[in-house]
Amino acid sequence: MIIPIRCFACGKPVGHLLEEYQQRLEKGESAKKALDAVGLDRYCCRGVFLGHVELIDAAGEFKKG
Repeated sequence: MIIPIRCFACGKPVGHLLEEYQQRLEKGESAKKALDAVGLDRYCCRGVFLGHVELIDAAGEFKKG
């Protein structure tokens, strides 16, 4: 739902990099350059960002009650 704090495979902290990554994408930078700029070198950490889908809004529609 929300970006994990750490990479699932290697344990590197990645959650704090999401804002800068999204800002770079909004400016029109390619995903590869944005990932390089924020310091994500390992393929496992890159996969966390490239595979992330924001589902918090969709999950919020189905509240128990």
